[in-house]
Amino acid sequence: MKLLSRETPARFVLRGVVLVAPVLAMLAARPDDGPSGWFLALTVVLSIGFAAMPESALGTMCLGLVVFWWMLAADDGVPVGAVPAALLLLAAHVASVLLSYGPARLPVGVELLRRWLRRAAGVGVAAPLVWLVALAVDGRPEPPGIWVSGLVCAVVVCIVAAVAVTVREEQP
Repeated sequence: MKLLSRETPARFVLRGVVLVAPVLAMLAARPDDGPSGWFLALTVVLSIGFAAMPESALGTMCLGLVVFWWMLAADDGVPVGAVPAALLLLAAHVASVLLSYGPARLPVGVELLRRWLRRAAGVGVAAPLVWLVALAVDGRPEPPGIWVSGLVCAVVVCIVAAVAVTVREEQP
């Protein structure tokens, strides 16, 4: 109880997002396609650990488990529930990043929150667009070289992103 009393209200809400979002993302599948009880229980346990220690590897395991579940659940088409699931995973990630900025007593600044909400909105736009593309190509044969093209695009995006965020050191 003492740990909770040290939290600011904003950080408490962020921990709630980290706790609930992965579980809701897993439950966003079609009702008849829900996860088994043990799979859901494992997600809840990992979410609790993720909310308690947002900078730990538990977050990667928790979000990865949800992505793995969606890989299993979406084997027969492109479910519309993938869009809210992606947005919920994004919300959990952003909330954990904000929680990792400092100790429990450090309040989350309004400017920092706005910056991360803008970034999340920019990334979140991709979820419905990717879903629409997946829906358009669902059931069609793969064009030759599509995987190589996708890999090249991913590498180019990573290089551009790395160059864009590189902080140049001042020369003496």
